[in-house]
Formats: sequence, structure tokens, C-alpha cells
Amino acid sequence: MYTLLWLLAVILVIAGIYVIVARREILWGIVLIVVGLLVGPGGVSIFG
Repeated sequence: MYTLLWLLAVILVIAGIYVIVARREILWGIVLIVVGLLVGPGGVSIFG
């Protein structure tokens, strides 16, 4: 479960950076990055 959450967090952060750089949608990119940091086990995990 730990690895799955870490992988999900990495994907969300990378997607957020991609959205900011490629699509120029800064708000949506920031939301993805923040959610990625909240989900990730290295940050403040919302799952425990």
C-alpha cells in the first residue's frame, strides 16, 4: 500500500507540472501537485 500511494503521488505531481508547463493552466496544475503531496506517504498522507 505504501508503494502504491508513493507511485500515485509521483504521478499526480508530474501531471501537475505537465499541466502547468504544457497547457498553461496554473490553477489546475497546483491542485494536482497539492493533492499529490497530500496523498504521498512522504508528505501528510490523507489515508493515514
